[in-house]
Amino acid sequence: MQDDQKNTTHFGFKEIPADEKVQAVAQVFHSVAAKYDIMNDLMSGGVHRLWKRHTISQSGVRAGNKVLDIAGGTGDLTLKFSRLVGREGQVILADINDSMLKVGRDKLANQGVVGNVKFVQANAEELPFPDNTFDCITIAFGLRNVTDKSKALASMYRVLKPGGRLLVLEFSKPESEVLSKIYDQYSFRLLPAMGKLIANDADSYRYLAESIRMHPDQETLKSMMEEVGFERSSYQNLTGGIVALHKGFKF
Repeated sequence: MQDDQKNTTHFGFKEIPADEKVQAVAQVFHSVAAKYDIMNDLMSGGVHRLWKRHTISQSGVRAGNKVLDIAGGTGDLTLKFSRLVGREGQVILADINDSMLKVGRDKLANQGVVGNVKFVQANAEELPFPDNTFDCITIAFGLRNVTDKSKALASMYRVLKPGGRLLVLEFSKPESEVLSKIYDQYSFRLLPAMGKLIANDADSYRYLAESIRMHPDQETLKSMMEEVGFERSSYQNLTGGIVALHKGFKF
């Protein structure tokens, strides 16, 4: 959480000036972009695909809708949404990191996804879209990297249409103490080692593990969503709470 008096925020377990976090996070994702998909598969044993598929199933997205996929990275959700919204709909893949956007754009083009997808470099805290634009907004594994999460959630609320929904898929707090201990060992020992071996970058994956621990727990994030206006906010724990899917509506 940001400290207003010192104007600092956390970057993993470190405290840094708040105005330096965007650049620090950007450097991490510039470094990991090229190996992002293969590392996701290795780190999760492919389970991230099931988490994302479940998110799609909870989106309510249908033909003709307009969808915003924030921190859309390499385009896993955008790919599925583009097929759901059809020719009359539109999906905007937004990411603050141009390296991730380039990887996503190339990946989707290679799979024939053109026409109803647009790519926008954008900061989640200041989304460059008019009020009441989108039927559905998703942010998968991106909110924990945002400096001011409440500001980002308020920005998402502003650009969502009345009747629209927000889905936040993010690493969270395991439900059991035993699972939490196993997860800690995995995160702080194996992940950096895998990052070093596959992406030649242990430090970025150490940061990603630390950023998960600094992210608000399930109930705190639910409260943060309600504070900026979301209604009928709820969450569902996946894989024992290692990941949670938060949902909120704008009425």
